Amino acid sequence: MSLSVILQQMGVICILVAIGFALQKKNVIDALTSKKLSAIVVDVCNPALIMASILSGNLTATHADLLTAIALGAAFYALLIMLGFLIPRILRAEPDKRRFYHLMTVYTNTGFLGIPVAKAILPANAILYIIVINVFYSLLFYTHGVTVLGRGRHNASDQTTTDSAAPGSTASNSASATSGLSGLGAALKRIFSPGTIMAVLSLVVFWYNVTLPPILANTIEYVGNATVFLSMTLLGVSIARSNLMASVKDLRIWAYVFLRMLLVPVSIVLVMHTLKFDPVATLAMCLMAAVPVGNLPMIQAEKIGEDTTILSSAIAVTTAVSIGTITILTSVFSGWLLG
Repeated sequence: MSLSVILQQMGVICILVAIGFALQKKNVIDALTSKKLSAIVVDVCNPALIMASILSGNLTATHADLLTAIALGAAFYALLIMLGFLIPRILRAEPDKRRFYHLMTVYTNTGFLGIPVAKAILPANAILYIIVINVFYSLLFYTHGVTVLGRGRHNASDQTTTDSAAPGSTASNSASATSGLSGLGAALKRIFSPGTIMAVLSLVVFWYNVTLPPILANTIEYVGNATVFLSMTLLGVSIARSNLMASVKDLRIWAYVFLRMLLVPVSIVLVMHTLKFDPVATLAMCLMAAVPVGNLPMIQAEKIGEDTTILSSAIAVTTAVSIGTITILTSVFSGWLLG
């Protein structure tokens, strides 16, 4: 894809974000409307876009490419989890706040933002890598991510638990078992969300080259086509609602932006290029490394009563900045890798 096309597409995305910003400022989209539209995007439109991308007939990827995508996805998240331990220490974050930076490093906006942006600016085969990344995201967040977030909370409550329940108490053990079972059920329900199910189904359709009836395929395409507009508009709404001016004063957030949203994507591209990976795969992984902090860690933190100041500030700043950084990175590396 040429530089001019990428710049045009990012220009369109900027306009869509501006529309969302204006709609929120005019109170056309309030908090309740935004929440409901977000649910539609996450549970209906984004899954449809994933499947529509596979059914489009534009993919020239092979089974080997899918296996490569799975290997890259595993390596990608292994790297991010390691960086999740390293980056908070580089930023000199307080020990009790490091888990928030860990989550910010690992769990970025690969779905809500990553999928429509990839569809808009990257070659068709890139969607295969984006789908695999999002499957890994879903599998990891409700296992590894929830564990990391709860670690500090559990440490703080250990003494309280010891004082309030005698070791070996039958009631305590029974409550723990019930809580553990219900927690496992809830985690499995969240892991197997509509997005994850559709992503896995899309990979199956790709692998076996399944052809759906035209009426079903066209319906999926129409629903998926709404994703870019709705997701980018809601991104503008999110920026308009955030306390962006206060957030930009946090120098540690800007250090995070440099390390996580610039240095990491650039390093990934250089390593993958050196190892002779397919340029489309390299661009896809670059985009996945460059997207801003996602909302899911903040939502989960709010649910268990944590202070979400760091997470909300990071979401506001990185989301606003990502429009520029993604444009620069994809433009520069597309021109270099694709010629």
